[in-house]
Amino acid sequence: MSKITFLGAGSTVFAKNVLGDCMLTPALQGFELALYDIDHQRLKDSENMLNNLKATTGSTCRIKSYTDRKEALRGAKYIVNAIQVGGYDPCTITDFEVPKKYGLRQTIGDTVGIGGIFRNLRTIPVMLDFARDIQEVCPDALFLNYTNPMAVLTNVMNTYGGVRTVGLCHSVQACVPHLFKSLGMDPSGVQWKIAGINHMAWLLEVTKDGEDLYPEIKRRAREKQKEKHDDMVRFELMFRFGYYVTESSEHNAEYHPYFIKKNYPELIEKYNIPLDEYPRRCVKQIEDWKKMRESLVNNANLEHQRSNEYASYIFEAIETDVPFKIGGNVMNTGLITNLPKEACVEVPCLVDASGVTPTYVGDLPPQLAALNRTNINTQLLTIEAAITRKKEHIYHAAMLDPHTSAELSIDDIVALCDDLIEAHGDWLPKFH
Repeated sequence: MSKITFLGAGSTVFAKNVLGDCMLTPALQGFELALYDIDHQRLKDSENMLNNLKATTGSTCRIKSYTDRKEALRGAKYIVNAIQVGGYDPCTITDFEVPKKYGLRQTIGDTVGIGGIFRNLRTIPVMLDFARDIQEVCPDALFLNYTNPMAVLTNVMNTYGGVRTVGLCHSVQACVPHLFKSLGMDPSGVQWKIAGINHMAWLLEVTKDGEDLYPEIKRRAREKQKEKHDDMVRFELMFRFGYYVTESSEHNAEYHPYFIKKNYPELIEKYNIPLDEYPRRCVKQIEDWKKMRESLVNNANLEHQRSNEYASYIFEAIETDVPFKIGGNVMNTGLITNLPKEACVEVPCLVDASGVTPTYVGDLPPQLAALNRTNINTQLLTIEAAITRKKEHIYHAAMLDPHTSAELSIDDIVALCDDLIEAHGDWLPKFH
């Protein structure tokens, strides 16, 4: 029996989307859906939810929970990773509250920036543990990573884990529909091309019947920018650098040094930037889960429609050899020629029976490659810190981060890193 293993299966809503999709996919009938999570209550909740779905969908997939990770992985053909190490309490709270003492404010803190660096440092050792298990019990598996920080974790699994890994993020497939909806434009029949790095990939081309839609997009965006809205940072970046970026304005506000500045507090208001947005979302999710749990976990009439998550479509394309196109995070094997080869990039990929094949992009416009490199610098030095366990590389990663370095002195950056290492305690490995 073929097997799809879901690591972090306690993410019940996400498990419903990804594994519910698999249950509705004809080519995946008869597969075992193996669930693993260190939170046994949430694991049980997801198992109950999926069994309810199995009953209502008539799927022949087999649902099985595991408390032994290696057994959950044994013989897996596909692995979906959706873990979060350290959770909201204590780790996300630490990532936000300690930097605030230095006047460093964040919105999401899960990609780069000081929050992203420390999220990586506590997650990478766990991922490399997964990799060791995978090498032993399912070395040929395809690993789909949904966990942030996407670029670094996908890079580590490929480079140091020796696991065939593709990183998947919602921002690519949501980019054009979101943009067109916000501008009152019709996305049907529109062709687009997106490439760059995760959370900072660029809408390089957007056309309909061969006509470039960028002039009209920019015209409408300038009109919209006259009033407050939720996408002001991305529009500003598009006006200044020429292209629209895939991930949200709250994310991009902290990937660049221009928007969150203690000497220019008025920018927060001007660009409508939601500081501390991620902690707010975490609290809301925890509250929402208490209300949703009953309707998801104990609902015998639970229904599901196939979502737009890539996972089931990737598995289906491999099983049936009917090609499917995705935006995937993969190693830069000459795909984007003006970004470092050591980087993980986000590019169009074709999926069929031979697996996931990334496509060649060539040079990005020079200003876009330059913006990407500012974030890649921090990503690569974070990996260096995690692999060598040298504290100096944590400092390097933070000193090269655009937002952190624009706000703090070198001494403060080093002191902040030391405070975060101490505050995270046993969530981090020992650095020297």
